[in-house]
Amino acid sequence: MKIVKVFKTDVRDQATAKQIAQQLESYFEESRINFDLDDCDNILRIESRHRVIGDLEIQELVTKWGYHCEPLH
Repeated sequence: MKIVKVFKTDVRDQATAKQIAQQLESYFEESRINFDLDDCDNILRIESRHRVIGDLEIQELVTKWGYHCEPLH
């Protein structure tokens, strides 16, 4: 089963997006993580096949690194 989580963020530049994606990938090793900074909501997308990832878990990590994110439903 594929699980996809989508978040609105305040990440604005590619360097930061790459850094956050790499950090998240170290926490969620079996996941595909990317940003769409061309979208007005600066989307963070996380796709997992092996683990259910909670919205709060992602929000806490991103906040810990100094950025805001909230789930889009």
